[in-house]
Amino acid sequence: MTLDQFKYIYFLGIGGIGMSALARWFQVNGYAVAGYDKTPTALTNVLESEGMVIHFAEDVDQIPAEFRANPAETLVIYTPAVPKTHAEYLYLTEQGFTLQKRSQVLGLLAGQMTTIGVAGTHGKTTTSSMVAHILRDSGVNCAAFLGGITNNYGTNFLLNEPADDLKSVVCVVEADEFDRSFLTLFPKYAIVTSTDADHLDIYGAHDAVLESFGKFVGQIEPDGVLFMKKGLSLTDKTQAAVRPYSLKEGDYYSQNLRIENASFVFDLVYPGGVIADIHLLVPGFHNVENAVAAGAVALEVGVSPEAIRSALTSYRGVRRRFEYILKTDSTVFIDDYAHHPAEVEAFLSSVKALYPNRDITAIFQPHLFSRTRDFADGFAESLSLADHVILLDIYPARELPMEGVTSDLIFRNIHSKTKIKCTKAELVNVLREMKPSLLVTIGAGDIDQQLETIKTLLKDQ
Repeated sequence: MTLDQFKYIYFLGIGGIGMSALARWFQVNGYAVAGYDKTPTALTNVLESEGMVIHFAEDVDQIPAEFRANPAETLVIYTPAVPKTHAEYLYLTEQGFTLQKRSQVLGLLAGQMTTIGVAGTHGKTTTSSMVAHILRDSGVNCAAFLGGITNNYGTNFLLNEPADDLKSVVCVVEADEFDRSFLTLFPKYAIVTSTDADHLDIYGAHDAVLESFGKFVGQIEPDGVLFMKKGLSLTDKTQAAVRPYSLKEGDYYSQNLRIENASFVFDLVYPGGVIADIHLLVPGFHNVENAVAAGAVALEVGVSPEAIRSALTSYRGVRRRFEYILKTDSTVFIDDYAHHPAEVEAFLSSVKALYPNRDITAIFQPHLFSRTRDFADGFAESLSLADHVILLDIYPARELPMEGVTSDLIFRNIHSKTKIKCTKAELVNVLREMKPSLLVTIGAGDIDQQLETIKTLLKDQ
């Protein structure tokens, strides 16, 4: 299959962060783009403003007529979150349209360029966006398909400049392990940040997660390079050169790490020298480590140490990744997408290091029934780093309820100074009583829809 045979691109689940990036690529490159999603969001509003036709009812008749009339020239891209019983999915399948998963099409696009695949059960969105920013800021012709909205560019997609030879273009791809999507990629360079147990609703067991990461690194081009978090067991799974990194040791690591004016400052040590005094606008020990990995791969593709320092210093992060919503002398409010115990621990540990003399009040919304079931004890332990915890109900996303699985599984083992369980509707009243001076919201669900309301409350107080 080649993309040249299509004029129309139809998305089932166009509002997803990865799907929307693909939709933008096709729109920019002259294809007619339309799509369905379950509900309108800020992101679908932006896509519509860019000229895409989107509807929100499960209704075949709302697929544009020219798409329905031309099955041979219409490519349908779908997300695994769309059920096989979906009326439009069934119609498009029965009528002989070409259907491809997002990951398959992304692999097709990336394969035309020199690809950097950034994988890991956590850290991949920030790390891939750091790599993309370093390349773009340094003048490297690059494209990027990211899993979050970057604050530097206000988008999850960067378009490359036209090139006679597409292999001269560097394509940064967030390589997602969910549904084994990253196995459609065959990168020249790869970063693997972590291989913890996650998505056990898909994989069943941690061993299967590790097997999938092993297959991914086995697909790196033999003359390529794997930048691997030190301690991961992937070296024997790839023919590529393996270069370990971490916060404190490896071929690439940080030194002289310190906090100045609530910011992390460090030197990046690499085999040929040191990039001194990198000031990160995005806080967190985990983000320093992500910056080490991003700097390592940028050095490999020829970016100068001076350009890397400049770019990392101007990198402003990704929405919902350690994002300051309010920052005054009296009140700090930070939002983070963390939805795995290791991510929650990394986030809260960094907040404590930045503000050692303040009590942390953490609002956590668990994401998925299966993840809550699998990691309840881990969530309780990591959340207990906060002084006060407010626990919300589980955000189900794609899942149906599971018998006996509620946020109580986490709540009962939290041992913070205080803990409260409430609904989203009750949240504002709870905060009004608590009057926190350092507040964090954590979770991958829809807790972000409460940010402006909470911000207004904190400012009024």
